[in-house]
Amino acid sequence: MILDATGYVTARRQATVSAKVTGRVESLFIEEGQQVTAGEILARLDDTDARADLELATARAGAARAELPDLELRLAQAERDVQRQDALVARKLTSSQQAEDARLAVDSLKARLRLQSRQVAVAESAVRVARVALDNTVVRAPFSGVITVKAAQPGEIVSPISAGGGFTRTGIGTIVDMESLEIEVDVNEAHISRVSSGQAVEAVLNAYPGEKLPARVITIIPAADRSKATVRVRIALLSRDSRIVPDMGVRVGFLPVDAHSGAPSPAAQAPPPEAP
Repeated sequence: MILDATGYVTARRQATVSAKVTGRVESLFIEEGQQVTAGEILARLDDTDARADLELATARAGAARAELPDLELRLAQAERDVQRQDALVARKLTSSQQAEDARLAVDSLKARLRLQSRQVAVAESAVRVARVALDNTVVRAPFSGVITVKAAQPGEIVSPISAGGGFTRTGIGTIVDMESLEIEVDVNEAHISRVSSGQAVEAVLNAYPGEKLPARVITIIPAADRSKATVRVRIALLSRDSRIVPDMGVRVGFLPVDAHSGAPSPAAQAPPPEAP
């Protein structure tokens, strides 16, 4: 072992989950320590207003669509009138002005039909927006993981932004992907040359001092902490253990690296000599 360092277990993937809209929590389905899967419903907000908006938008879209058949029938009738007027003009039984008026009526109805079709499209877009707003009252897990913090209770107001005053929650809870756990340690910058990516590491958790966990350097973060004169190093755990949780203290020992292969040197891997 060529270098020791201390640090903490961290999760590369964790999130404080909140609703996309401000509202009152109606139902909450999480507890600390609960395993959840991506897309699972974590909470529901009061959707009374959103549901009413959807019903109104749906009714308006239906009313807009209902006007289309009437306009189409009137247009068909107007086109037949044009044909009759043209026939009468050809026989000199009516004036050309009446035929022109009939064609103008056709053009007017076509314009109204196009406008009404646009109105239907707008109303249907409003329905989709209302459906999204209703869906936003349901809070889902963004990825699979474990609930580590339950931050709200039924009846409380939650919001995606801080509203101030301390009465509005900004999150439903915190999810941690336990598969993304790794170790971060601060190495004195005077010794960082002894560390390299892929280097083998032995990790010992403060909670379980008698167990050594195999690990490997992921990367050396290319930034130094001026106040502490250290460089941060990310280390991957090569074995998973349900007892390992975020923010646990850990001590790591960097093993010597073979200059050619990059693997731990034979001296580092050899067992200690037996006592005589």
